[in-house]
Amino acid sequence: MTNDREEAEQADLIRRAGKLFSGRVDFLLSAPQLKFLPDPDVPEIAFCGRSNVGKSSLLNALTGRRAIARTSVTPGRTQELNFFEVGEPTLFRLVDMPGYGFAKAPVAVVEKWRKLVRTYLRGRQVLARNLVLVDSRHGLKDVDREMMKMLDEAAVGYRVVLTKADKIKASDLAKVVAATEAEAKKHVAAYPHIHVTSSEKGMGIDELRAAVLSDAGV
Repeated sequence: MTNDREEAEQADLIRRAGKLFSGRVDFLLSAPQLKFLPDPDVPEIAFCGRSNVGKSSLLNALTGRRAIARTSVTPGRTQELNFFEVGEPTLFRLVDMPGYGFAKAPVAVVEKWRKLVRTYLRGRQVLARNLVLVDSRHGLKDVDREMMKMLDEAAVGYRVVLTKADKIKASDLAKVVAATEAEAKKHVAAYPHIHVTSSEKGMGIDELRAAVLSDAGV
């Protein structure tokens, strides 16, 4: 009985999320510094991940747009917090965070990124959830673990989202999911469920939309 009710609630959440994301989703602003952040008047869901993890593609897939988030041919190019408003009136925002772990980035750029991200994570009261994107083909890397530790220390709850799941064999994907779940359990701020997605094939996108809606409290 409970399972039936939970399934019905999840189906309703997926339906509402699909309807909401098919409506207004607009780029608001880019914030190279904290002083440019928008007023903290609605919940925010932030997306972070290693450079070239497929973050822009996932944002485009979630919102059903072709290019609301620009994909860059140069990994590590985005060094700003990019804000997108969802709903009319605005119900919450999506925040595209600068990619991390790009080895060729100058030291000064890396330090600027650390300062911007760390201060945003620790001081943004409306930050409802962070999504840590991990490439399914590679699994968790040390830079991902560093990010997870930063989120743990900032007491920011986060979900781990595996991207590009269509690029790996099902048997290998299962191993990556199991290993990621085991590691997530060691982190106090990590949500136990691992989201498995493919922006290209649409895998897991409906469920992730629903999770975002739930996290935003909409």
